[in-house]
Amino acid sequence: MVFWVFGYGSLVWNPVFEYDEKVIRFIKDYKRFCMPVCIDHKGTPKSPARTCVLENVKGALCLGAAYYVRGGPERERLAMEYLKRRVCGYDKKTIVDFYKVKKWFEVSEIAK
Repeated sequence: MVFWVFGYGSLVWNPVFEYDEKVIRFIKDYKRFCMPVCIDHKGTPKSPARTCVLENVKGALCLGAAYYVRGGPERERLAMEYLKRRVCGYDKKTIVDFYKVKKWFEVSEIAK
C-alpha cells in the first residue's frame, strides 16, 4: 500500500511522525483557513490556539507538504495514531490527489 500524508499547517514545518520522503505539493478544491479553537493540546479556554483546517471550495488550491511513509502497516498505524491525537478531531481522513509544483509561482497562476 502507498501511504502519503498531506500537511497544510504545522505539519509542513513540524511533522514529528516518522516519514521517508517529503515533497512540496498542492491539492485542488480545498482552501486552508485558521481558526482559534484548539484548547486540548495547545492553548487554553481563555486563550485558544489557532489551528488550520481545510474547507472544500471548488476551484481553490492549497499548498503544503506530502510525506511518504514506507515500512508497512505498523508504521502507517503509528503515523495515523499520532495524527489523530494531533488534529484533535478537527480534520477528517480523506483521499485526495496532490500535484507537483514545478515553479513557486505556478500555484498562483493556476488559481487565476
